[in-house]
Amino acid sequence: MPGTRKLGKTTDQRMAMLRQQVTDFLDNGKMETTVTRCKEIKPLAEKMITLGKKNDLAAYRQALAFITREDVCQKVFKEIAPKYAERNGGYTRIIRTGVRRGDAAETAMIELV
Repeated sequence: MPGTRKLGKTTDQRMAMLRQQVTDFLDNGKMETTVTRCKEIKPLAEKMITLGKKNDLAAYRQALAFITREDVCQKVFKEIAPKYAERNGGYTRIIRTGVRRGDAAETAMIELV
């Protein structure tokens, strides 16, 4: 587990949610959610991009075991990872966007640098 935040869910629910959010984030390039979820998504997404930079079969299978859609995994390996070939980490950025109107939760946007 990347962090210690439980996000009000059991372990299997939390991991399923994080896998789906990382998949959606890598597919779209940015995502708006709460700050704590952004902080949990960030290391997982960066690990997937680092696996994409390795560009071998074992790394592809590791990424595919976490990412829920094969087309997104191919996008990570073919499009996203080559953009960051010269960069050693820090592929994402979190920008705080204020509070949500319904429950006053602090929201943020996570995006690829």
